[in-house]
Amino acid sequence: MTDTDTDTDTDTEIEITAELVRDLLREQHPDLAGLAIREVAGGWGNQMWRLGDELAVRMQRMDPTPELQLKERRWLPVLAPRLPLAVPTPVRFGEPSERFPKHWTVMTWVPGEPLDHGSISRGTHAADTLANFLRALHVEAPAEAPIATDRGAHPRDCTDGFENFLRAVAPDDVAADVRAVWDDAVAAQAWEGPPVWVHGDLHPANVVVSDGTLSGVVDFGAMFAGDPAWDLAAAWVLLPAGTTTRFFDAYAHADEAAIRRARGLAALKCLFLMLMGQNGDRGLPGGKPHWGPVGRAALEHVLKGV
Repeated sequence: MTDTDTDTDTDTEIEITAELVRDLLREQHPDLAGLAIREVAGGWGNQMWRLGDELAVRMQRMDPTPELQLKERRWLPVLAPRLPLAVPTPVRFGEPSERFPKHWTVMTWVPGEPLDHGSISRGTHAADTLANFLRALHVEAPAEAPIATDRGAHPRDCTDGFENFLRAVAPDDVAADVRAVWDDAVAAQAWEGPPVWVHGDLHPANVVVSDGTLSGVVDFGAMFAGDPAWDLAAAWVLLPAGTTTRFFDAYAHADEAAIRRARGLAALKCLFLMLMGQNGDRGLPGGKPHWGPVGRAALEHVLKGV
């Protein structure tokens, strides 16, 4: 689902400090080594450091392979110019070395506050903004575009994960309703169009807000070519209640089956957020205590329908 559900292979974990980041810059990109370096809270598979005012360093940490960073390096420069919101764009590559045997990338900084620490007060504007962003992103992908390995499937092929999340976190008072939403998504017709570009991991920590509305989208490591319903789920997960219909009207390309799949996938994502919140409450690695209330609020939104 996110950086946080990667393999916690602790024997490969390296303490990443500002001094290490500066040393790596001195070795590979010395013209950037004099810029201020500040740690950015959050992240699990990758750790972020602010570099000056306009850049960031994305350090591979718990991700077991560099695949996600390499994917962003390859495709974000292709996608970014046509997207109407700010997205991180790679500007320098850091290669594995004796000092740090993993990949790291210098990217443009996306200003704003992550939605899991902020809020949307201009709901209609945010609905239109998200719809416009996804319309621009959801174009037919080239044959060489990445294919999803752990997401992107029809909901019917994700039932094991749904059942695990439901058992772990769904409150008894809504479990039956959540299952009904999921069953409806499983019964929906599959995506029959060409594979389109999909962000794949739109949740409150992967979008940023400014002035009460969406202003940027980050963390494209999960991007793939496939079913746009995986992103359309964000209509429930990200937007305030009461704006979902506005979103789908503005998006204008989702048929009934896509909306049904998207709503089920939104329920799945909400349960995941709640599970990460539960893990955080228990002090487990990668847990995010503040995600629990975010996930529950979004789940209420899902259960209210469009």
